[in-house]
Amino acid sequence: MSVIVTAARGWIGTPYIHQMSCKGAGCDCLGLIRGIWRQIHGAEPTAVPAYTPDWSEPQGDEALWRAAATHLREKPVAQRAPGDVILFRMTRGAVAKHLGVVGQIAPQPTFIHAYSGHGVVESPLSAPWARRIAACFAFPTQEV
Repeated sequence: MSVIVTAARGWIGTPYIHQMSCKGAGCDCLGLIRGIWRQIHGAEPTAVPAYTPDWSEPQGDEALWRAAATHLREKPVAQRAPGDVILFRMTRGAVAKHLGVVGQIAPQPTFIHAYSGHGVVESPLSAPWARRIAACFAFPTQEV
C-alpha cells in the first residue's frame, strides 16, 4: 500500500475545520494535503496565506491548481494511482477548489478528502465525483 494512502487514512475522522491542518483536531481539504506533506517530507515548502471559503472564485483564478503544479508532479488524470492528489472542479466553469487523495483504484475506486459537514472520510469515487476531476498530481518521491 502507498505510504501516502496510509498517511491519508490516518486522518480519517478528523473534523472539517476551514483553514486548519491538524490531524485529529481539524482540517479542510488543503489542510489534509498539507498534513500529509509534513508527515512524508517535513516542513511545508511555502506558507499558506489565510483564505476565505470563496477565495479565487470572483477572479476565476486557478490558484490551487497553480500551487499544486508548483509543489507536486502533474500527471494525466487517466493515469491516477493510489496516493495521487486529485483536484476537483465542483461546478462546470468554476475554479478547481477541492482536493483529495486516491485511496484505491480497484475493485471500487475511492478517495480520501476533508469534506464540509463530514470531516475526513474515504468516499467512493463515483461517477458524479469522477466527472469533476480537473487534474491529478503525484507527491514528489524524493525529500524536498
